[in-house]
Formats: sequence, C-alpha cells, structure tokens
Amino acid sequence: MSYKSNSELPKTVRENLPEHGQDIYREAFNSAWEEYKEPSERRGDTTREEAAHKVAWSAVKKVYEKDSKGNWVKK
Repeated sequence: MSYKSNSELPKTVRENLPEHGQDIYREAFNSAWEEYKEPSERRGDTTREEAAHKVAWSAVKKVYEKDSKGNWVKK
C-alpha cells in the first residue's frame, strides 16, 4: 500500500503538512513499507502499516516542527 502521490496520503497528513513535508512523509512511508515487509523486521506485534507511519512521522520531525499555533514549520 505505498503512496504514488501526495493526494493519496491520509487526510490528516495532507491537511497538516506543507507540500515538502508531505513529500518527506510519502518517501519515508514507501521506503519503510518495503523495509518492514516481514514481521520479523518489526518490533512486537506492530503491523507493517503502523511501522511505516511511525517511520514517516519520524522523518518529517527531523525537518519540521510545530510552531506555537500548531502549524508544521521548517526547523
């Protein structure tokens, strides 16, 4: 279930992240989706999708942070 474009991302991602943040999220999600294909590659009983979303948010947080108004802005 990789994402081919930002328009396919979950609504919460599309509505909250700027375009560049969405690019980061999509690329990280797709990479993790492939990397964590096998259950043995994941921690505990985390699903493949959960693992990929966690990786994607982590990648976004390396470049973006929330400002005092709750908007995602570049660090």
